[in-house]
Amino acid sequence: MSQYLLPALFTVLVWWFATGAILWLGRLPRWTFPVTMTGATLGLGFALAGLHISAAQTSVASAYCAFTCAVLVWGWQEIAFLLGYVTGARRSACPADSRGWKRAWHATEAILHHELALVVLALLVFAASWNQPNQTGWWAYLVLWTMRLSAKLNLFLGVRNLSENFLPDHLAYLQSYFTRRACNWLMPVSVTGATAVAVPLWTAVAVQPADGFAATSLCLVAGLLTLAVIEHLFMVAPIPTAWMWKWGMRAKA
Repeated sequence: MSQYLLPALFTVLVWWFATGAILWLGRLPRWTFPVTMTGATLGLGFALAGLHISAAQTSVASAYCAFTCAVLVWGWQEIAFLLGYVTGARRSACPADSRGWKRAWHATEAILHHELALVVLALLVFAASWNQPNQTGWWAYLVLWTMRLSAKLNLFLGVRNLSENFLPDHLAYLQSYFTRRACNWLMPVSVTGATAVAVPLWTAVAVQPADGFAATSLCLVAGLLTLAVIEHLFMVAPIPTAWMWKWGMRAKA
C-alpha cells in the first residue's frame, strides 16, 4: 500500500507547494519580477531537458522526474501570467455594457497571449516526449492544460468561489471577467467528465505491480486529475479555500 501512497502524497505536496510558491512570487515587489522571470525561464530549459532524458526511461525515478519536469514547465506560464508578462492584448476591465459573445471576446483578448503560450509549451512537452516509453510528463501537462481551461470557462460562466484574492493587484482587472453565481451548466459536465477519466486510471493503478514504473506513472497522473476535480468542487462549495495557501499570499509589494 505504501508504494501507492508515496506517489499520491508526492502529487499532493507538489500541487500544494507549487501553487503557494507561485502566488508568493506574484506578490513580491515589481523590481523582483525580472529576476523571477529569468529564473523561471532557466528552470523551463532544465525542465524540458529533464523531460527529454526521463522520457526514454521506464524506472520509478524517471516517472517522478518526468512528472516534476512537467509541473515546472507548467509553472513557467503560471509565473509569466501572474507577473503580467504573458496575459493578453486587453489589460483593462471588461466594459460594463458587454454581454454574451462580446463579453466572451473581451475575456479572450485579456488572456489570449497566455493561451497561445500554453499551446507552445504543449508542443514543446510533446516533442520532448515524442515516441518515448515514458509519457508521464506529457499526460501530466495534458491534465493541467485541460482542467485549467475548464476552470477558466467555469469562472467566466459563474461559480460561487471566484478566488479573486489569488490575483495580484496588477491583475485585479481580470476579476471583471468572472461571474459569481451558485453554479453553471458546465460545472457538472467538467466534474463528471474528469471523474469518468480518473476512475479508470485508478483502476489501472490497482492492477499494476506496486513497485513498478506503470503504477507510479498512473498514480501520479490520476492523483493530479483527482486534485483538479477537487479544485472544481471547491469553486462551488460554500466554504472558503484560500486558507490552504495563506502562506503564499503573505508577500507584500
